[in-house]
Amino acid sequence: MNRIKVVATIFCLSLMTLAFSPNVKADQWNKETVVTFSQPVEIPGGIVLPAGTYVFILMDSASDRHIVQIFSQDKKHIYATILAIPNYRLQATDKTVITFGERPVGSPEAIRAWFYPGANSGEEFVYPKRRAFELAKVTNQPVLAMPSELESGIAKPAFSVSEVPVIALKQAPLTAVKPGGEEVEIAEVVAPPPVRTTPAETAQTTPAQKTATADTPKRVRRLPQTASSLPLLGLIGLLALGAGLALSVIPKRLA
Repeated sequence: MNRIKVVATIFCLSLMTLAFSPNVKADQWNKETVVTFSQPVEIPGGIVLPAGTYVFILMDSASDRHIVQIFSQDKKHIYATILAIPNYRLQATDKTVITFGERPVGSPEAIRAWFYPGANSGEEFVYPKRRAFELAKVTNQPVLAMPSELESGIAKPAFSVSEVPVIALKQAPLTAVKPGGEEVEIAEVVAPPPVRTTPAETAQTTPAQKTATADTPKRVRRLPQTASSLPLLGLIGLLALGAGLALSVIPKRLA
């Protein structure tokens, strides 16, 4: 009987282990990244980070306006709560990539975008409009801009997406400033997400295909795979339980 209890306990523990096993690494959902700068860098809000190590965390990505926070290495101090817009690149890399705009010699480089390892989508920082005009002219590149009066909220610590500074950033009207000083819609300068198409969808359609009759078989759409490993591990647990019962019966027969 004691042997049966032991096997049953092992079976239950195996199911609990499965139930609480994380599907992704802890730092993937918020893209937590440790970054070390060898020289000072500028971030939105008129803030210049001295050379050193910092932690970048994606605080919120529930919409097309993301919130990025920059912490000290020990994560005890928040340097900035920054509004960012998703931007895309064709080729992902397995390392963290931070892009900068060109600056005059001796001036801190201003961070333009942050790409998490393996991700095609990155976070392009939005600068207060006053500073965006200056950066666009110096870097000869368009810069995302928001109202300058929101600059003071960037340096205020925020620990929830429901706090006033975060809400104000996510609701702010946004534009893009070009090097010539003109303002345009951000869609003109931010790369849209790539459209995923199959070879059949990208192939050129012929007139015969356009006039296909009702007898033409329809293309079967493959459903996304949603199965998990839970049934398999449950079966393993049942087999373990059966083995335990068998082991408890064998000594009796031998006796």
